[in-house]
Order: sequence, then structure tokens, then C-alpha cells
Amino acid sequence: GRQAGVSGPEARLSVLLLSCSALAARSDRSVVPEDNVGATVNATVLDGRGNLVQVMSSAEGKYGQNSPKVDTRGVVITPAPRSGVVDRQGCDPGTRFLVPPRTVQWVALLQRGNCTFKEKILKAASFNATAVLIYNNSTEETVMMGHEGTGDTVAVMIPEAYGKDILAHLDRNLTVLVSVVFKTTKNNRGSLVFVSISFIVLMIISSAWLIFYFIQKIRYSSSHDRSQRHLGDAAKKAIGKLTTRTVKKGDKETDPDFNHCAVCIEAYQLNDVVRILPCKHVFHKMCVDPWLNEHCTCPICKLNILKALGIMTSLPCVDSVVLDVERLGISQASGSHRMLLGDSNQPSLNLDQLSPPHTEATPRTPAEVSIAVSKRSHGGELSSYWLTVCY
Repeated sequence: GRQAGVSGPEARLSVLLLSCSALAARSDRSVVPEDNVGATVNATVLDGRGNLVQVMSSAEGKYGQNSPKVDTRGVVITPAPRSGVVDRQGCDPGTRFLVPPRTVQWVALLQRGNCTFKEKILKAASFNATAVLIYNNSTEETVMMGHEGTGDTVAVMIPEAYGKDILAHLDRNLTVLVSVVFKTTKNNRGSLVFVSISFIVLMIISSAWLIFYFIQKIRYSSSHDRSQRHLGDAAKKAIGKLTTRTVKKGDKETDPDFNHCAVCIEAYQLNDVVRILPCKHVFHKMCVDPWLNEHCTCPICKLNILKALGIMTSLPCVDSVVLDVERLGISQASGSHRMLLGDSNQPSLNLDQLSPPHTEATPRTPAEVSIAVSKRSHGGELSSYWLTVCY
């Protein structure tokens, strides 16, 4: 058939090529990495009068390994028929191209197969082709062609379907103008390596921090458990030294006005077993023992029973407040030195002197204040509760 683009005045082809040049960028002959071989092939289909028929584009093109990675453009031409047979592959030694005038650039369209890529490209180059488009013959996947020794001729492989679409328009005697544009794909290998290394370093740091955190947590838990065991052993030893007795008829605990057990808030009954702490506070044995095991302090005045009983331990008791046991006994014995506030029938509040009345007592700091609450029962018995506050 007649080659598309051959007929028509040279001026018309020049105008068409100028129209096509708008689709192509300026040639860039700089060296690019072999990884970046992508090409976008734009095709503009025109009728015999130069009217636009269709515009096609494919971004699946791939430059040949030995091809210049540059932009190019031209009129598409296929091999001319010879004895009624068209050599689509361009491998026959007698294959010819009906090329336009020398002032018009043209691009050969050939099918893959039957000979090497180098032979196809050299055949088109012998007719001054600007570029060669080779469409695949069995698959849509394009490959990087190897064609060493083909000079400056641009060689691009395009998918089979796209090549056959262009060929179908040429068989209808339409003009097809193509522009091959280098597809600028950034080489992200360096960025990918940087991101990968950063991610690995971050994972290592995170893992190290988590390991350190869990090690510290395990060490703290182990230390806390040992402290609790030692404190529990000391508390059991102290509880074993505390006085216990059974409530009998006539005991002060059976008096209706006697304070109830501060743990269960129940009155004392006959035959109840009570525990008496060094601070003289009384509780049900079954009520106060679990508290002492965990806190080792009086539930009311927070007296540290370990220190009160002379069981030295470096472990602090829970909710403990430092109480001066010696001062407590001295204060109870020296009632004549206290100033009673209120009448005898109401609970009274006493403020003790800051300096101890006995030289053998432990000296008290100026920041330590003792407060006593006294309650006189109906029987005339005076009960005193002392609290030493340090601040």
C-alpha cells in the first residue's frame, strides 16, 4: 500500500511536523543511568488534508540498551511492499523504505522477530531514519533491547497492541506523527537505601529501649518483691512479740463507752481475742494482724511497730509516720505538766511542751509537736491518745 506521509507537499509535512513538535521536548543527550530507560510514545493521526483524526499515547516504551536516551520525533513509515509482500520485520536484504524528502524526519516502525535488533536498526538507519520503533510480537511486556554498534539511531520498543494500532492507521493511508519523550523517572535507589537504613536504625534503637525498659522493670519488680518479703518477715516477727489477750467479763473493752475496733468498727464482745499495740491501741486480733502484715503501722496513730519493738529494718513501712515511743511513755506519765482544755465530760485537747521535762528523754527538734486527745469515761477513767507530728 502507499506509505502514509509520502504523498502531499513538503510544506504540508513540515507544518504537520511543527504541530507534532509541541508534543516532544527538547533533546537531551546527557548520560542517564541504565535503570532509567522508560519512554513515552505519543502518536498523532492525521488525514490527507492534515485534519486531526486521533491522538494516542503509550508510556510503556523502553529505550534499547545501546540507544541514545533522547527525545525524538518524525513521520512513521513502514517497509514498502516488495512483489506484493510486506516485510514487517525489516529483515529481508531487499527491504526498502519510501522515505519523505530529506528535510522531514521519519521513524521506522518494525515488528520484533526474524532477525536481530541490530540488523533491524541498521536497515532503517541506512535510509536515514531518525529512530526505530519495534513493537513486540508475542507479549505486551517490553524488554531492553541489546544492539551494540547502531550509532546514534534511537531505538525504542513499544507494546504489541500499540504498534498494531499505529500500523492499522498507516494501512488506511493516514499520516501518523510520533514523538518519543524520555520518561523522567527519578532514581529512588539512594532514597530507598536511606529510608531503609533509617528504618533499621530506628528499629534497633526502639528494640534496645524496650529491652532496657523491660530489664529495668524486671529488676524493679524483683527488688520490690524482695523488699516486700523482708518487710513481711519483719512484720510477722513483730506481730509475734505483741501482746494478745481474751476479753473477759469486767474488762474495760466490754464497757459500752470503750472505743470500738477501728478496723471492723465493731464493739468488743466476751471471749474476743484482742491485740494490744505498743501505742496501747486495742484491735481485734483477726482484724489488725492482716493490716500489720502489710503496713506494720498502727491503723490509728501510724506508730511503726518495728521501731517500737526494736526490730531494726531499713525498709520503710507503708503509711508510716515517725513516732517517738519514749516520748509517748513520758508524756503519759507526766500528766501534771499538761494543760487540760475543756471540761471533764468532753474529749479534751492537750498541747505538750516542746522541750521534754526529763533529761533522759530523746531531745525533740523545734519542728516536732506532740498533740494528745484525752477522753474521760463515765467511770472516771481517763484515756489519752498521743500523736507526734514531725514537719
